[in-house]
Amino acid sequence: MAHRFHPTLLREYDIRGVVGRTLGEADGYAVGRSFGTIVRRMGVRRAGGSRVAVGYDGRLSSPALEQAVVQGLQDSGTDVVRIGLGPTPMLYYAEAALDVDGGVQITGSHNPADHNGFKLVFQHQAFFGADIADLGSMAAAGDWSDGGSGNRGQVETVAVMDRYVARLVQGFDGAAWRIGWDAGNGAAGPVVDKLVKLLPGEHHVLFTQIDGHFPHHHPDPTVEANLADLKALVRAKKLDFGVAFDGDGDRIGVVDGKGRVIWGDQLLGIFAELVLKDRPNATIVADVKASQALFDRIAALGGRPLMWKTGHSLIKSKMKEIAAPLGGEMTGHIFFADDYYGFDDGLYAAVRLIRGLTRLGRSVTALRDEMPNMANTPELRFPVADSRKFAVVEEVRARLQALGANVDETDGLRVVAPDGWWLLRASNTQDALVARAEAKDEEGLARLVAQIDAHLSDSGVIRISRADS
Repeated sequence: MAHRFHPTLLREYDIRGVVGRTLGEADGYAVGRSFGTIVRRMGVRRAGGSRVAVGYDGRLSSPALEQAVVQGLQDSGTDVVRIGLGPTPMLYYAEAALDVDGGVQITGSHNPADHNGFKLVFQHQAFFGADIADLGSMAAAGDWSDGGSGNRGQVETVAVMDRYVARLVQGFDGAAWRIGWDAGNGAAGPVVDKLVKLLPGEHHVLFTQIDGHFPHHHPDPTVEANLADLKALVRAKKLDFGVAFDGDGDRIGVVDGKGRVIWGDQLLGIFAELVLKDRPNATIVADVKASQALFDRIAALGGRPLMWKTGHSLIKSKMKEIAAPLGGEMTGHIFFADDYYGFDDGLYAAVRLIRGLTRLGRSVTALRDEMPNMANTPELRFPVADSRKFAVVEEVRARLQALGANVDETDGLRVVAPDGWWLLRASNTQDALVARAEAKDEEGLARLVAQIDAHLSDSGVIRISRADS
């Protein structure tokens, strides 16, 4: 038996599709069967055999996909530790803390409600790129191990949420703050409810009941409109700040006491100040979408800034390669490897923020006031067919080369211009191109956005309007 995945399903750093169109239970089974085979062939040989932890988020399709993954793992001869419904970092924690060889989280992350997919980790390492491609080839060839009737993998259920929450507050040394929490009806909700009971201060929670319909707002804190409820709560209650999470809890969004958004790269600047106090000269990793102000800030604090490719798996892998204690993305993935496991965990980032504010003796609002006021766009996404998006980037690259432009090609095209910089890259998670621009003033920003518009127009792509930003 063999299985061919839809060509758009296998992405650079995870596996994602649209349920009923490009993703179904047969894919879940193939992911489990293939990953189980990889674990058995490459994993540490243990007396009890290979074991994989499996968790799932709150999307309507997740339970059925989880069941399919479990069956695939069992049929490969791999034992399964089911940790149940919870955020992705809870699965990462289980993979780090339990006696297992790897982990699979069924999650659609921040994507629309009808999307879903899988995030995998193997022997405490990100499973991405060539690993995912090999998994696809294995499935297409039907090159699977067979547990057989007598050697089929066993299943046990292990409750880890309380242990995970306890780990989040381990060594807590923060003061009492007045905080709003918005779980967006995503998988982080139950953890938030447990976590706030263990923290000092005053806490007001929103939408902690898991609901795959996402009735209040979509759980993606990188879109400012999704933070409207949290902003209103912070203002109405006169709270110190508010935090929000995406659908699977590995991203964090923050608003200050005035309701201003603290974007992921700005948040990383706060954490960099704290980490560099204990680890002077350390390398801090940030993705290509991050503000130049962040890289300058890291250098000013005595750290070594490193710009790297966008993607949680790519950042995690680079951090391990160079032993960086901290990394992050503009999208709110923050990775602590100083006193934590190095994976992206929005809930842990929230706890570290509370602790950090206490150590700095400054509020989120005060820290925001100190930040340079750059003129920039948010992350701009616009639809381009999967088969076309990389070609558009290549066309733009060729035109820039002909113009003699100053281009960093770490990930896509980051173009340095007299007014500032702009970025164009193909999304690895959606059928879309991603753009961003930053300048010191609005006039310069307008000129940069016009350059993006012109290049997209030349490639037949719908132009960006400032209304989109």
